[in-house]
Amino acid sequence: MPKLDLTHIAERLKARLADLKDGKEVAAREVRALLNDEQLTAMDKAWVEQLELRKTSKARTKEEKKAQGWKKIREIYIAAYEIALSEATELQADAWENKQRDAEIRQAKIYMDSYSKAIKDGKDNTTAKNIANNDLTRAGLRRLDGEIVGHINRRDKEVNAIEDALRERLKDE
Repeated sequence: MPKLDLTHIAERLKARLADLKDGKEVAAREVRALLNDEQLTAMDKAWVEQLELRKTSKARTKEEKKAQGWKKIREIYIAAYEIALSEATELQADAWENKQRDAEIRQAKIYMDSYSKAIKDGKDNTTAKNIANNDLTRAGLRRLDGEIVGHINRRDKEVNAIEDALRERLKDE
């Protein structure tokens, strides 16, 4: 399974936080999967403090427990997730910029490698550029010559035709 990057974590944290707040059953390993090491140590430390609090103070009613600061493990998970979510949303814009920069670097590397190889093979400049742009298309990246290459399979063509027919029928009605 691929490793989650910062562009995905905020979305997953929101979903898991909603599950925790709704009272759904969430396994501990699922809770720990989305947190980084620093957040995990803070969460574990908060739970150890709760265990120490429970050993030192013996509250008998819910009101006494609440007054002394007792928390359930679910409340500690929720607090940790809220902190993690705020951190993830702050870092998300930088993560998208880094991802875009990495794609641009990959695009430039593929283009230059292919162009250089074509020139070394004795191709002329125009042919080398076309070969390099074709390699970008194969890699699923935007071409540098501005040409848009799209491939629509048979099923997509049929779906588009059906959608166009429905639009025309709705227009007529």
